[in-house]
Amino acid sequence: MQQSYEKYYVPAQSPWPIVGAVALFLIAVGAANVVIESTKSVDGYGKPILLAGLLALLVMLFGWFKNQIDESMSGLYSAQLGRSYRQGMAWFIFSEVMFFAAFFGALFYARTIAIPWLGGASNNAMTNEVLWPGFEAVWPLLTTPGGTTTQQMGPAGLPTINTIILLVSSVTLHFAHVGLEQGKRKQLAWMLGLTIVLGCVFLTLQVEEYIHAYNDLGLTLQSGIYGNTFFLLTGFHGMHVTLGTIILMVLFFRVLKGHFTPHNHFAFQAGSWYWHFVDVVWVMLFVFVYIL
Repeated sequence: MQQSYEKYYVPAQSPWPIVGAVALFLIAVGAANVVIESTKSVDGYGKPILLAGLLALLVMLFGWFKNQIDESMSGLYSAQLGRSYRQGMAWFIFSEVMFFAAFFGALFYARTIAIPWLGGASNNAMTNEVLWPGFEAVWPLLTTPGGTTTQQMGPAGLPTINTIILLVSSVTLHFAHVGLEQGKRKQLAWMLGLTIVLGCVFLTLQVEEYIHAYNDLGLTLQSGIYGNTFFLLTGFHGMHVTLGTIILMVLFFRVLKGHFTPHNHFAFQAGSWYWHFVDVVWVMLFVFVYIL
C-alpha cells in the first residue's frame, strides 16, 4: 500500500533575514554609542544610528509578517510545518527565558555575593578596607565609589499601576483567545483591542517612570550597580512589551480582515504565548527589582 506524505513548503529566497541582521547591528552600535555619549555629555551619531536600526527592524517585521500571512492564507502550510512553527516558538520563548535569567542572575550575584564580599563578609575585612573603606553592605546600593548618590525607585505608584495593567492585559488577551475558539468574533476583536491599549498605556507610564527617575531621583545609568541593573532589566522588558504590542497590532488587523478560525489560529496563539511570557517576567521583575 502506497504511503502519502504531506508536502513541506519551502519558501523562496527572502531579503528579510539580512535586513533584520543589519537592523540589529545598527541597534547594537547605536545603543552603545548613546550610552557612551550620555556618560560624556556629548552629542554624536548614536541616536540617529539607533533610530535607523529601529526603523529597519520595523520594516523587517512588517515585511516578513506580510510574507508569512500571504503564504498561510494561500494554503501553502501543512500540518508538519505547523508543528515546526510550534517547536520554533517554544524554543524562541525558552531563549528569552535564558536571556532574562542572565540579567536576574547578575542582580542575584551583585546582591548576595559581591556586596556582602565588599562589606567584609567571609573573612574579607581587608578587602573591604582596601577597595572601599567604610562600605556598608546594603541593597539598594545608592552611593557609588565616586560619591554619586541616587534614590531608590520604590514599588508604590507607577510600578504598581503598571503591574496591574499587565495582569489585566493577560486576562483580556485570554478572553480574546476564548472568543476566537468559540467563534465569537466581536469578543475577539474587543478584547484584543483592549489588550493593545493596555500595552500602550504600560509603555507610556514606563516613560513617565523613567522621567521621574532621571529628574527627581537622580537614578541614571551612572548610578552604579543599582542604576545599571534597574535600567537593564526594566529597559529590556520594555523593549519586549513594545515588540509584543506590535505583534498584537498585526493580529488585530488580521482579525478585522477575517483571518483565523477556531481550529486554525497558531499565529494568534504564538502571540498570546509571547504576551503571557512578558507578563510573567514583569511580575518577577516587580518583586525582585522594586520590592525586595
